[in-house]
Amino acid sequence: MPCLIYCRNKTEHKSNSLTHSLYTRSHNSTAPISVSSSSTMPEAIDHAMEAASGPHFSGLHLDTGFIHSSTLTDAIKQPFVIGVSGGTASGKTTVCDMIIQQLHDHRVVLVNQDSFYRGLTAEESERAHEYNFDHPDAFDTEQMLECIETLIQGKSVQLPIYDFKKHRRCSDSFRQVNASDVIILEGILVFHDQRVRDLMNMKIFVDSDADVRLGRRLRRDTVERGRDVNSVLEQYAKFVKPAFEDFVLPSKKYADVIIPRGGDNHVAIDLIVQHIRTKLGQHDLCKLYPNVYVIQSTFQIRGMHTLIRDKEISKHDFVFYSDRLIRLVVEDGLGHLPFTEMQVVTPTGSAYSGVDFCKKLCGVSIVRSGESMENALRACCKGIKIGKILIHRDGDNGKQLIYEKLPQDISERHVLLLDPVLATGNSANQAIELLIQKGVPESYIIFLNLISAPEGIHCVSKRFPSVKIVTSEIDVSLNDEYRVIPGLGEFGDRYFGTDDE
Repeated sequence: MPCLIYCRNKTEHKSNSLTHSLYTRSHNSTAPISVSSSSTMPEAIDHAMEAASGPHFSGLHLDTGFIHSSTLTDAIKQPFVIGVSGGTASGKTTVCDMIIQQLHDHRVVLVNQDSFYRGLTAEESERAHEYNFDHPDAFDTEQMLECIETLIQGKSVQLPIYDFKKHRRCSDSFRQVNASDVIILEGILVFHDQRVRDLMNMKIFVDSDADVRLGRRLRRDTVERGRDVNSVLEQYAKFVKPAFEDFVLPSKKYADVIIPRGGDNHVAIDLIVQHIRTKLGQHDLCKLYPNVYVIQSTFQIRGMHTLIRDKEISKHDFVFYSDRLIRLVVEDGLGHLPFTEMQVVTPTGSAYSGVDFCKKLCGVSIVRSGESMENALRACCKGIKIGKILIHRDGDNGKQLIYEKLPQDISERHVLLLDPVLATGNSANQAIELLIQKGVPESYIIFLNLISAPEGIHCVSKRFPSVKIVTSEIDVSLNDEYRVIPGLGEFGDRYFGTDDE
């Protein structure tokens, strides 16, 4: 039988030939004010370039919603939350158990939506056969939300225990659940409420044949819950099947992964566990923001970071090892571009099935530190067009002066945005906003940098969640002067040798 698993979800300092555009933005306005080209324009650009050659923090003004590093650190230390949904008796619990067994080296907790059934009154209990247990109103979603949010915060909770024979919660007993690396929330309607879905890092829908599900439900309700066959069939026809069609099946569209055949699909479960293990091994920010990618660390990469972060290193060595790291980041970033399948004939006369590179591509460097990454991009992409964006602080009133020189057809291209340091993220946001105004789809932008501060990642990812961020290391935080810690100092000055000027 074929496998199995469906996954969802889841482009020179100055130009002397073209008209220049100068933009002035206020802190409260995104509308550009264009200044026409004139005989004084080169001098104005030179002045702006010179002024921008000072300290560059990849964002000099903080947005009003800026989050301090200590607050952000608390926010990102979160477990990996998995939602598992599907029809009644589809095999959800079996899938959850298999995932838990394979994640034996991590702390995993299972939370069942069934624990949050609302208790029936005495009158409702007498007419339980007329009560729709498969309707969203049958669950206390508010309490379930509160419990999951508490677990995400790293605190323990007491989950209610529901008695399916008496149709009410046990008043004197609870299930203690402690903080874990992975939280699995399982139930037929866990995808129904958007607030619950928004808490999930992965959503799995277990898909099984309707006849198989009915047979399992018959066995479960008669053996485990003390009901007779006729009442189970009557309840299924009256409530379970209509609720599945009205509420459960429509929620399938929210799933990231669909598993046919439930627990029998071992290949699917193995792939899911492998993905979860990868996510658990990532930086916490990569779990929080799926658009953030850190290149795989090796002793070579750590060694090069050690060298370029050393304040005593010579300029020649700083440039050499920075270039090596930048090349690795660029190569990794190119791997996130779309591709098309392509077949070629080798010198031996054999056919080779491979892929063709993305053709509509350009680079854009944030002047001036970003220009240090241009050579690596040119070395990887022959003849690539490279544009420039200049962002400069103009006084203390929050205004930014922006110069841009971009390919005319940039709206048709995937863009590699270049800046070696992501600090506060405000310069990056200004640049991304300008690209989007030029017609570049947000999902076509890949932001490449050497080091990132958590605050910068948070700032960019919150505002532009479809922009991919590729970096070689995520540092600890920003200090009170908005410099990355431990960081590597003023990258542009060290790279271009202007730190002593």
